Amino acid sequence: MARRQLAAPAGTRRVLRAARTAASYVALAVAVLLLWPTNLGGCTSFTLVSGHSMEPTYRTGDIVVARCGVPRVGDVVIYRPAALEGARIIHRVIGGDPGGWQLQGDNNDQADPFTPTQDEVVGVELLHVPRVGLAIGWAANPGVWASVLVLALALVVWPAAPRVRT
Repeated sequence: MARRQLAAPAGTRRVLRAARTAASYVALAVAVLLLWPTNLGGCTSFTLVSGHSMEPTYRTGDIVVARCGVPRVGDVVIYRPAALEGARIIHRVIGGDPGGWQLQGDNNDQADPFTPTQDEVVGVELLHVPRVGLAIGWAANPGVWASVLVLALALVVWPAAPRVRT
C-alpha cells in the first residue's frame, strides 16, 4: 500500500518561503559585513603576495585575506609603512606592541627596518588562498584584455558566410 504524502497548507508554505528568504538576506548581510574591504571603509583586506620574503608560508601569487585587529607575536600581518607611500608588506610579528611592532619575513635573516604602529597595520591574516592570485594577475594584464577585445571585435565585424538557398 503506497503512502500518501500530505501537502503543507498554503499558509505554511508561504511562511517557510519567507523564512528562507529572510535567512538568505541575513547570510548575505553577514558575508558583506565580514568581507567589506578596507578601501570602502570595511575591515577586510585582500593582498596579492609577491616576492620571496615569506616563503615557504606564502609564495608569489597567493592571496591573503586579513581582518583588522591587534596582532600577537606569531601572527602574520599586513602593514603599510608611511615611508613607502602606500606599499603593503606582509610579514610575521616577532615582538613589540601597538606603539611599534617588530616584524620579519619567514625567509629573511633580519627583522624589518620598519616598526609600524597599530595605525599602520592593515590587518591580521585570516585566510590564505594559494595560487589564486596568478589567475587574477593574468586576467588583469592589459595585454590579455586588449587581445580579448580585438578577438571580440573581429567576431563582430567578420563577414558572415553567404547563405545557400535550396
